[in-house]
Amino acid sequence: MSSLKTKLLTLGLRLASWPVFHPLVRLFFNHMDQFLLVERLAENDHWVVFRHPQPEYPLHLLIVSKKAFPNLATAPLDSGEPLIALFEIVQTLIKTFDLENWGYRLITNGGPNQTIPQWHWHLVSTGWQEAHD
Repeated sequence: MSSLKTKLLTLGLRLASWPVFHPLVRLFFNHMDQFLLVERLAENDHWVVFRHPQPEYPLHLLIVSKKAFPNLATAPLDSGEPLIALFEIVQTLIKTFDLENWGYRLITNGGPNQTIPQWHWHLVSTGWQEAHD
């Protein structure tokens, strides 16, 4: 059974796909430290990681930017720091979940494939559940 936190996040993700709610989504992500009602699996100055509330894979993690950037195309290019921080946190997750042995994909969506107007990544593994059943 889903927890209340998961249900609220799921509702928020659905609402976020509607353009009328995009300003609220940006506000939320600019102040996510106060609003995010999920168990944080990892975090640094630029990113926060939590389990996807509606996973499509045995292991499905969301890596969300703490700054309100709508998508990868609008991400800042003036500093490599956010990207370095992204790959540092991904490397930590790969080790934590032993994904070198089970396989993984790092995915970001854009354009019509992106349902939430906030830059984020999915770290997924189809083989991970086999080792943890």
